[in-house]
Amino acid sequence: MAVRIRLKRIGTTNAPAYRIVVADGRSPRDGRFIEEIGSYLPQKREDNVTLALERAEYWLSKGARPTETVASFIKRARKSAPAPQG
Repeated sequence: MAVRIRLKRIGTTNAPAYRIVVADGRSPRDGRFIEEIGSYLPQKREDNVTLALERAEYWLSKGARPTETVASFIKRARKSAPAPQG
């Protein structure tokens, strides 16, 4: 099973909103998904992405492949995450 981390559109016409989901690559864009790990609100200027980085890292370790957009969100989240203590 090819698992993808991608966006699922939930917004209305002219008011887009997306959820970041882990889904089987064969399922349609707005169809079935395995887990929801974040959201993206493109009309918001600041803090428009929320992402559970731990869950994204888990799925990446299991072989999930992110889309280009989601990969950029993960990269941005890794930069802003606090450094591990210890």
